[in-house]
Amino acid sequence: MPVPVPPPSLLAVFAHPDDESLSAGGVLAGHAAAGGRTAVVTATWAEDSPRAAELAEALRTLGAGAPRMLGYADARVPSSAPGRPRFRDAPLDEAVRKLVAHIRDFRPEIVVTHDAYGGLTGHPDHLHTHRVAVLAVQAAGLDLLHPDAGAPWSPRALYLATHPHSAVPALSEVVGARKARFTVPDEHITATVDVRPWLDRKIAAVLAHRSEVRRGALPGVIAGLTPEARERLLATEWFVRHPPARVAPVQSELTA
Repeated sequence: MPVPVPPPSLLAVFAHPDDESLSAGGVLAGHAAAGGRTAVVTATWAEDSPRAAELAEALRTLGAGAPRMLGYADARVPSSAPGRPRFRDAPLDEAVRKLVAHIRDFRPEIVVTHDAYGGLTGHPDHLHTHRVAVLAVQAAGLDLLHPDAGAPWSPRALYLATHPHSAVPALSEVVGARKARFTVPDEHITATVDVRPWLDRKIAAVLAHRSEVRRGALPGVIAGLTPEARERLLATEWFVRHPPARVAPVQSELTA
């Protein structure tokens, strides 16, 4: 009997605690359950903050290891990392070097991050995370860049978490137009992943971010939805392979 081959190792890079669960929680859970190595780097919030503790609980639920945090302040919450600059105000080369160190340490085959819009809401931290992640994935494989950050490593693929235009009606039905602002043409999607087998874990991870539930952010909206509405909102995850394939489709390495 052939030995099952585990899925490729996966490193997710997102801006805030909860982005990982909302954008790629099903893929993370599916990769981990199939024996793939998974981890998450979070750009903002301090390691000793309550939201970091919630992140740790969410990652345990998803099987994604311990939090890896860059430790910058949220653009809209300066108290999220006292004494640290806002992520988008930090020197770009410094932020890239920090992420390069995580990429070289974890040595992922695939990296997942926000798309160029910064996801549905276009949050400035999401946008900046996209920029830093794209640069860091390139830099991680170049031995003359950031030599103090570990031995060079080149992930074989970078995927951008996104939503297609066709998802807007369902999104608007569930959470309202305020959460359906930036989407991409359906033909740009290169990986559509049905994560229903891991939906319970994904929802549990989202709801582990209790600070966001209490303040009525998207995890709070999800907490008040019916199971049917949660499935419509969260059961599919979409990604664009970077750079986008234009001539022929690229076989997806993402599984759930």
